[in-house]
Amino acid sequence: MGSDRGRMDRRAGRNRRPLVGLLVAEVVSLTGSRMSMVALPWFTLVSTGSASRTGVVAFAETLPYVLVCALGGPLIDRLGARRVSIGADVASGAAVAAIPLLHLAGLLHFGTLVGLVAVAGTLRGFGDNAKRVIFPETVEAAGMSMTRATSVHDGLHRLATLLGAPLAGLLIAVLDAPTVLLLDAATFAVGAAVLAVTVAGRWRSGEAVSKVDAPDGHDDGPGRESYLAALRVGLRYLRREPLIHGIVLLLFVTNLADAAYGGIIAPVWAAEVVGSSVALGLLSATFATGAVLGNVVFTAVAPKVPRYAIFAVGFLLAGAPRFVALAFLDPLWAVYTVSFVAGLSIAAINPILGAVSYERIPASLRARVLGLTQAAAWAGIPLGGLLGGLAVTGLGLTGAAVVFGAAYLAVTLLPFLMPVWRELDRHPGPIGRAAADDVELIDADGAAESRVGQPTSHR
Repeated sequence: MGSDRGRMDRRAGRNRRPLVGLLVAEVVSLTGSRMSMVALPWFTLVSTGSASRTGVVAFAETLPYVLVCALGGPLIDRLGARRVSIGADVASGAAVAAIPLLHLAGLLHFGTLVGLVAVAGTLRGFGDNAKRVIFPETVEAAGMSMTRATSVHDGLHRLATLLGAPLAGLLIAVLDAPTVLLLDAATFAVGAAVLAVTVAGRWRSGEAVSKVDAPDGHDDGPGRESYLAALRVGLRYLRREPLIHGIVLLLFVTNLADAAYGGIIAPVWAAEVVGSSVALGLLSATFATGAVLGNVVFTAVAPKVPRYAIFAVGFLLAGAPRFVALAFLDPLWAVYTVSFVAGLSIAAINPILGAVSYERIPASLRARVLGLTQAAAWAGIPLGGLLGGLAVTGLGLTGAAVVFGAAYLAVTLLPFLMPVWRELDRHPGPIGRAAADDVELIDADGAAESRVGQPTSHR
């Protein structure tokens, strides 16, 4: 009887509205972003006729994104994650909408395109990093297990790709790429509105009050620190986590290769080998279909299965085979089958990475540490687009696919060779509290710094 009453009390204390609202907002805006991931490189490739220029545009979008993730954490602490997320989404929609509007007016020069894409990447960096700070608090308020929550979160991201990529390919064929970019801009506005309505500045979960957006714009701890002091705390914390080092190295290389694949190699394959934007959309859709199905299975079994084995084998199967398929396979069904299997294999990667990050990083350090790790892990993405364009121009489609596929294979073998990766199976404890006792040790020299107290795969 007592245990039943305890369960009822815990359920009564749950508040799932913020988590549901955040997830809905992300699905809407991400569906638009996945559409633009097809539409923007296609638009650039068709309008300029240059794979190298397409790589420059990809570089212009991702470099500011990475820099903002690295340096923007203290600003998010000061302004409030909810406020930053909503403002960045609204401004991102305006920047993206300007591209097709200027194109239709005959005023879009290549330099203007690069500048607008850089602005959009900057704003998206602030918005995404802010949402990563909000997410674990909404999970805690909902009373959900972190591994399962990150699996649901990643599954919805995969669903957005499943919906957005083929829809973009179809709409480009029926309408045009600028129209798809306008639709992406609209989804940013809708996502911001949903977040504003469902995720309040404060909400109560049991006895805990969330500080996603304190009335004065910042949390009590980080808000009192100087910008550089706050950034140093995050860096010092990272130096003490060898598993995070390994994750960042792995993701740096694989995200670089994935950026070359998605931004250059796959669009060139669709344009020159198949001759259709629909083929590019289907390539992304088959991958996303496999990822969504794999995610459904992993969500059901997440708390019961070993993380390390699933992570190591899944990453190995999900990477290099996709590059080999575009380089050497002629039948479209074979290429799409490889893409589908790769999606199945990678379904558990981001949920595992997210759970490990949220479990290990104290809540008061999330904006800074998650931003720094995301920036380091994604630092290869700007280079991926740039190097991908140069590789295709210099080596051809097959040569570029082989080079990036070999790099992918090399780093995805590391989890089998380095013992530190077996720490993936260690569950430190409640969300963000496992390392809380260690925060005081980050800097013993300054009281202000010692008082404070999820890298992901691009695919």
